[in-house]
Amino acid sequence: MFLADRCDGSTDHGMAQLSDNTRGALLMMASMAAFTLGDTCVKAIGEAISLSQLLVIRGFFASLFIALLAWRLNALRFDLPRRDWALVLTRAVAEVCSTYFFLTALRQMPLANVTALLQMLPLTLTLGSAVFFGERVGWRRWLAIAAGFAGMLLIVRPGTEGFNLYSIFALVAVAFVTLRDLVTRRMSPAVPSLTVTLVSSVAVFLFALTMSLGQAWEPITPRLGLLLAGTTLFIIAGYSLSVIVMRVGEMSFVAPFRYTGLLIALAVGLLVFGDWPVPLTLIGAAIIVATGSFNLWREGQLRRRAMAQAKIRRT
Repeated sequence: MFLADRCDGSTDHGMAQLSDNTRGALLMMASMAAFTLGDTCVKAIGEAISLSQLLVIRGFFASLFIALLAWRLNALRFDLPRRDWALVLTRAVAEVCSTYFFLTALRQMPLANVTALLQMLPLTLTLGSAVFFGERVGWRRWLAIAAGFAGMLLIVRPGTEGFNLYSIFALVAVAFVTLRDLVTRRMSPAVPSLTVTLVSSVAVFLFALTMSLGQAWEPITPRLGLLLAGTTLFIIAGYSLSVIVMRVGEMSFVAPFRYTGLLIALAVGLLVFGDWPVPLTLIGAAIIVATGSFNLWREGQLRRRAMAQAKIRRT
Protein backbone atom coordinates (compact mmCIF):
# COMPACT_ATOMS: atom_id res chain seq x y z
CA MET A 1 0.00 0.00 0.00
CA PHE A 2 2.66 2.49 0.98
CA LEU A 3 4.99 2.51 -2.02
CA ALA A 4 6.68 5.74 -0.98
CA ASP A 5 7.70 4.25 2.35
CA ARG A 6 9.32 1.10 1.01
CA CYS A 7 13.05 0.82 0.50
CA ASP A 8 13.53 -2.90 -0.06
CA GLY A 9 13.66 -2.67 -3.85
CA SER A 10 10.26 -4.34 -4.30
CA THR A 11 8.44 -1.18 -5.45
CA ASP A 12 6.86 -1.54 -8.86
CA HIS A 13 9.51 -0.97 -11.55
CA GLY A 14 7.39 1.44 -13.59
CA MET A 15 6.60 3.58 -10.54
CA ALA A 16 10.25 3.60 -9.54
CA GLN A 17 11.23 5.06 -12.91
CA LEU A 18 9.00 8.10 -12.39
CA SER A 19 10.50 11.27 -10.96
CA ASP A 20 9.64 12.27 -7.39
CA ASN A 21 7.55 15.17 -8.66
CA THR A 22 5.57 12.92 -11.00
CA ARG A 23 4.97 10.38 -8.26
CA GLY A 24 3.97 13.17 -5.90
CA ALA A 25 1.51 14.55 -8.45
CA LEU A 26 -0.03 11.10 -9.00
CA LEU A 27 -0.32 10.52 -5.26
CA MET A 28 -1.91 13.95 -4.76
CA MET A 29 -4.48 13.23 -7.48
CA ALA A 30 -5.20 9.83 -5.93
CA SER A 31 -5.64 11.47 -2.53
CA MET A 32 -8.07 14.05 -3.91
CA ALA A 33 -9.97 11.32 -5.76
CA ALA A 34 -10.30 9.31 -2.54
CA PHE A 35 -11.59 12.27 -0.52
CA THR A 36 -14.02 13.27 -3.29
CA LEU A 37 -15.37 9.74 -3.67
CA GLY A 38 -15.75 9.55 0.10
CA ASP A 39 -17.81 12.75 -0.03
CA THR A 40 -19.84 11.20 -2.86
CA CYS A 41 -20.78 8.28 -0.61
CA VAL A 42 -21.80 10.68 2.16
CA LYS A 43 -24.01 12.62 -0.24
CA ALA A 44 -25.51 9.40 -1.61
CA ILE A 45 -26.43 8.36 1.95
CA GLY A 46 -28.26 11.67 2.30
CA GLU A 47 -30.82 11.81 5.10
CA ALA A 48 -31.23 8.04 5.33
CA ILE A 49 -29.26 8.13 8.59
CA SER A 50 -28.29 11.00 10.84
CA LEU A 51 -24.97 12.74 10.43
CA SER A 52 -23.99 11.66 13.93
CA GLN A 53 -24.62 7.97 13.15
CA LEU A 54 -22.59 8.28 9.96
CA LEU A 55 -19.67 9.96 11.72
CA VAL A 56 -19.66 7.50 14.63
CA ILE A 57 -19.41 4.51 12.30
CA ARG A 58 -16.91 6.13 9.93
CA GLY A 59 -14.92 7.74 12.74
CA PHE A 60 -14.50 4.52 14.69
CA PHE A 61 -12.96 2.58 11.81
CA ALA A 62 -10.95 5.54 10.50
CA SER A 63 -9.50 6.23 13.96
CA LEU A 64 -8.65 2.56 14.44
CA PHE A 65 -6.83 2.47 11.11
CA ILE A 66 -4.91 5.69 11.78
CA ALA A 67 -3.89 4.41 15.22
CA LEU A 68 -2.59 1.16 13.74
CA LEU A 69 -0.77 3.01 10.97
CA ALA A 70 0.83 5.44 13.42
CA TRP A 71 1.87 2.56 15.68
CA ARG A 72 3.32 0.63 12.73
CA LEU A 73 5.32 3.68 11.60
CA ASN A 74 6.36 4.50 15.18
CA ALA A 75 4.65 7.89 14.79
CA LEU A 76 2.72 7.97 18.07
CA ARG A 77 4.03 10.49 20.56
CA PHE A 78 2.03 11.91 23.45
CA ASP A 79 4.84 13.43 25.55
CA LEU A 80 4.45 16.78 23.79
CA PRO A 81 5.23 20.19 25.28
CA ARG A 82 2.24 22.07 26.67
CA ARG A 83 2.30 24.57 23.80
CA ASP A 84 2.13 21.82 21.20
CA TRP A 85 -0.67 20.05 23.06
CA ALA A 86 -2.66 23.29 23.06
CA LEU A 87 -2.18 23.55 19.30
CA VAL A 88 -3.05 19.88 18.73
CA LEU A 89 -6.28 20.23 20.71
CA THR A 90 -7.16 23.52 19.00
CA ARG A 91 -6.66 21.81 15.67
CA ALA A 92 -8.90 18.94 16.79
CA VAL A 93 -11.70 21.39 17.67
CA ALA A 94 -11.31 23.05 14.28
CA GLU A 95 -11.46 19.61 12.63
CA VAL A 96 -14.68 18.79 14.47
CA CYS A 97 -16.30 22.07 13.42
CA SER A 98 -15.12 21.90 9.81
CA THR A 99 -16.36 18.29 9.49
CA TYR A 100 -19.80 19.14 10.89
CA PHE A 101 -20.35 22.24 8.75
CA PHE A 102 -18.86 20.74 5.59
CA LEU A 103 -20.82 17.50 5.67
CA THR A 104 -24.04 19.29 6.64
CA ALA A 105 -23.61 21.55 3.61
CA LEU A 106 -22.58 18.63 1.41
CA ARG A 107 -25.79 16.72 2.14
CA GLN A 108 -27.83 19.68 0.88
CA MET A 109 -25.72 21.30 -1.87
CA PRO A 110 -24.35 20.05 -5.21
CA LEU A 111 -21.08 18.19 -4.73
CA ALA A 112 -19.15 20.39 -7.18
CA ASN A 113 -20.28 23.63 -5.51
CA VAL A 114 -19.10 22.58 -2.05
CA THR A 115 -15.86 21.16 -3.44
CA ALA A 116 -15.18 24.37 -5.38
CA LEU A 117 -15.58 26.48 -2.24
CA LEU A 118 -13.09 24.24 -0.42
CA GLN A 119 -10.52 25.05 -3.11
CA MET A 120 -10.32 28.52 -1.53
CA LEU A 121 -7.98 27.04 1.08
CA PRO A 122 -4.59 28.13 -0.39
CA LEU A 123 -5.91 31.70 -0.62
CA THR A 124 -7.47 31.78 2.84
CA LEU A 125 -4.28 30.32 4.32
CA THR A 126 -2.23 33.11 2.79
CA LEU A 127 -4.74 35.68 4.05
CA GLY A 128 -4.77 34.16 7.55
CA SER A 129 -0.97 34.03 7.70
CA ALA A 130 -0.78 37.71 6.80
CA VAL A 131 -3.52 38.84 9.20
CA PHE A 132 -2.72 36.72 12.25
CA PHE A 133 1.01 36.00 11.93
CA GLY A 134 2.21 39.09 10.11
CA GLU A 135 3.68 37.17 7.19
CA ARG A 136 4.60 39.37 4.27
CA VAL A 137 2.31 39.11 1.24
CA GLY A 138 3.17 40.94 -1.96
CA TRP A 139 0.73 42.80 -4.16
CA ARG A 140 0.49 39.92 -6.65
CA ARG A 141 -0.79 37.51 -4.04
CA TRP A 142 -3.15 40.16 -2.61
CA LEU A 143 -4.64 40.51 -6.09
CA ALA A 144 -4.93 36.73 -6.34
CA ILE A 145 -6.74 36.59 -2.99
CA ALA A 146 -9.15 39.35 -4.04
CA ALA A 147 -9.86 37.60 -7.35
CA GLY A 148 -10.37 34.29 -5.55
CA PHE A 149 -12.93 35.84 -3.22
CA ALA A 150 -14.70 37.30 -6.26
CA GLY A 151 -14.83 33.76 -7.66
CA MET A 152 -16.30 32.56 -4.37
CA LEU A 153 -19.06 35.18 -4.63
CA LEU A 154 -19.90 33.90 -8.12
CA ILE A 155 -20.43 30.44 -6.63
CA VAL A 156 -22.56 31.35 -3.59
CA ARG A 157 -24.22 34.44 -5.19
CA PRO A 158 -25.52 36.19 -2.06
CA GLY A 159 -29.01 37.59 -2.42
CA THR A 160 -30.09 35.06 -5.04
CA GLU A 161 -32.50 32.16 -4.68
CA GLY A 162 -29.63 29.64 -4.53
CA PHE A 163 -28.03 31.33 -1.51
CA ASN A 164 -29.22 29.73 1.74
CA LEU A 165 -28.09 28.58 5.16
CA TYR A 166 -26.10 25.71 3.68
CA SER A 167 -24.07 28.11 1.54
CA ILE A 168 -23.08 29.83 4.78
CA PHE A 169 -22.29 26.44 6.36
CA ALA A 170 -19.90 25.69 3.47
CA LEU A 171 -18.11 29.01 3.98
CA VAL A 172 -17.91 28.42 7.75
CA ALA A 173 -16.35 25.03 6.98
CA VAL A 174 -13.70 26.75 4.83
CA ALA A 175 -12.97 29.13 7.73
CA PHE A 176 -12.48 26.24 10.17
CA VAL A 177 -10.31 24.29 7.73
CA THR A 178 -8.18 27.43 7.38
CA LEU A 179 -7.89 27.69 11.17
CA ARG A 180 -7.00 24.01 11.36
CA ASP A 181 -4.16 24.35 8.87
CA LEU A 182 -2.88 27.64 10.31
CA VAL A 183 -2.65 26.00 13.73
CA THR A 184 -0.88 23.01 12.19
CA ARG A 185 1.78 25.32 10.75
CA ARG A 186 2.59 26.63 14.25
CA MET A 187 3.36 23.19 15.69
CA SER A 188 6.90 22.08 16.38
CA PRO A 189 8.48 19.94 13.63
CA ALA A 190 8.96 17.19 16.20
CA VAL A 191 5.18 16.61 16.49
CA PRO A 192 4.37 13.53 14.33
CA SER A 193 1.72 14.27 11.73
CA LEU A 194 -0.02 10.95 12.35
CA THR A 195 -0.36 11.73 16.06
CA VAL A 196 -2.06 15.00 15.13
CA THR A 197 -4.31 13.22 12.62
CA LEU A 198 -5.26 10.56 15.17
CA VAL A 199 -6.20 13.10 17.85
CA SER A 200 -8.35 14.99 15.35
CA SER A 201 -10.04 11.81 14.11
CA VAL A 202 -10.81 10.66 17.65
CA ALA A 203 -12.17 14.12 18.47
CA VAL A 204 -14.61 13.92 15.54
CA PHE A 205 -15.65 10.42 16.64
CA LEU A 206 -16.26 11.53 20.24
CA PHE A 207 -18.19 14.61 19.10
CA ALA A 208 -20.43 12.46 16.90
CA LEU A 209 -20.88 9.91 19.69
CA THR A 210 -21.99 12.69 22.06
CA MET A 211 -24.30 14.17 19.41
CA SER A 212 -25.88 10.75 18.85
CA LEU A 213 -26.93 10.35 22.49
CA GLY A 214 -30.71 10.28 22.66
CA GLN A 215 -31.01 9.88 18.89
CA ALA A 216 -32.49 6.73 17.43
CA TRP A 217 -30.16 4.89 15.08
CA GLU A 218 -31.58 3.76 11.78
CA PRO A 219 -31.14 0.13 10.65
CA ILE A 220 -28.33 -0.35 8.14
CA THR A 221 -29.64 -1.75 4.86
CA PRO A 222 -27.27 -3.46 2.42
CA ARG A 223 -27.17 -0.27 0.31
CA LEU A 224 -26.36 1.91 3.32
CA GLY A 225 -23.78 -0.63 4.47
CA LEU A 226 -21.98 -0.44 1.14
CA LEU A 227 -22.03 3.37 1.14
CA LEU A 228 -20.78 3.52 4.74
CA ALA A 229 -18.01 1.06 3.89
CA GLY A 230 -17.19 3.17 0.84
CA THR A 231 -16.92 6.49 2.67
CA THR A 232 -14.84 4.83 5.42
CA LEU A 233 -12.44 3.15 3.00
CA PHE A 234 -12.09 6.29 0.89
CA ILE A 235 -11.41 8.52 3.90
CA ILE A 236 -8.78 6.03 5.10
CA ALA A 237 -7.20 6.00 1.63
CA GLY A 238 -7.28 9.80 1.53
CA TYR A 239 -5.57 10.05 4.92
CA SER A 240 -2.93 7.48 3.93
CA LEU A 241 -2.14 9.08 0.58
CA SER A 242 -2.02 12.58 2.07
CA VAL A 243 0.62 11.39 4.55
CA ILE A 244 2.69 9.78 1.78
CA VAL A 245 2.42 12.74 -0.60
CA MET A 246 4.02 15.06 1.96
CA ARG A 247 7.20 12.98 1.64
CA VAL A 248 7.40 12.80 -2.16
CA GLY A 249 8.36 15.59 -4.56
CA GLU A 250 8.44 19.37 -4.24
CA MET A 251 5.24 20.71 -2.72
CA SER A 252 5.31 23.80 -4.97
CA PHE A 253 4.97 21.38 -7.91
CA VAL A 254 2.71 18.81 -6.29
CA ALA A 255 0.24 21.05 -4.42
CA PRO A 256 -1.64 22.46 -7.47
CA PHE A 257 -2.72 18.94 -8.38
CA ARG A 258 -5.12 19.12 -5.42
CA TYR A 259 -7.46 20.91 -7.81
CA THR A 260 -8.07 17.68 -9.70
CA GLY A 261 -10.53 16.93 -6.90
CA LEU A 262 -12.80 19.60 -8.38
CA LEU A 263 -12.71 17.97 -11.81
CA ILE A 264 -13.63 14.64 -10.24
CA ALA A 265 -16.45 16.31 -8.28
CA LEU A 266 -17.82 17.83 -11.49
CA ALA A 267 -17.79 14.45 -13.26
CA VAL A 268 -19.22 12.51 -10.31
CA GLY A 269 -21.86 15.17 -9.65
CA LEU A 270 -23.10 14.85 -13.22
CA LEU A 271 -22.89 11.06 -13.52
CA VAL A 272 -24.20 10.11 -10.07
CA PHE A 273 -26.51 12.96 -9.05
CA GLY A 274 -27.33 14.59 -12.38
CA ASP A 275 -25.99 17.95 -11.17
CA TRP A 276 -24.10 20.35 -13.40
CA PRO A 277 -23.18 23.80 -12.11
CA VAL A 278 -24.60 26.91 -13.78
CA PRO A 279 -22.11 28.92 -15.88
CA LEU A 280 -21.46 31.49 -13.11
CA THR A 281 -20.47 28.69 -10.73
CA LEU A 282 -18.07 27.24 -13.31
CA ILE A 283 -16.54 30.68 -13.90
CA GLY A 284 -16.15 31.21 -10.15
CA ALA A 285 -14.54 27.78 -9.75
CA ALA A 286 -12.14 28.50 -12.62
CA ILE A 287 -11.13 31.81 -11.01
CA ILE A 288 -10.51 30.10 -7.66
CA VAL A 289 -8.40 27.36 -9.28
CA ALA A 290 -6.38 29.86 -11.32
CA THR A 291 -5.70 32.23 -8.42
CA GLY A 292 -5.02 29.40 -5.99
CA SER A 293 -2.56 27.79 -8.40
CA PHE A 294 -0.78 31.11 -8.87
CA ASN A 295 -0.63 31.57 -5.11
CA LEU A 296 0.91 28.12 -4.61
CA TRP A 297 3.41 28.74 -7.41
CA ARG A 298 4.35 32.13 -5.99
CA GLU A 299 4.82 30.74 -2.46
CA GLY A 300 7.11 28.03 -3.85
CA GLN A 301 9.10 30.62 -5.79
CA LEU A 302 9.55 32.81 -2.70
CA ARG A 303 10.50 29.78 -0.58
CA ARG A 304 13.20 28.72 -3.04
CA ARG A 305 14.53 32.28 -3.18
CA ALA A 306 14.72 32.46 0.62
CA MET A 307 16.54 29.11 0.77
CA ALA A 308 19.02 30.27 -1.85
CA GLN A 309 19.72 33.48 0.07
CA ALA A 310 20.16 31.55 3.31
CA LYS A 311 22.63 29.23 1.58
CA ILE A 312 24.61 32.24 0.30
CA ARG A 313 24.77 33.73 3.79
CA ARG A 314 26.07 30.46 5.24
CA THR A 315 28.88 30.38 2.70
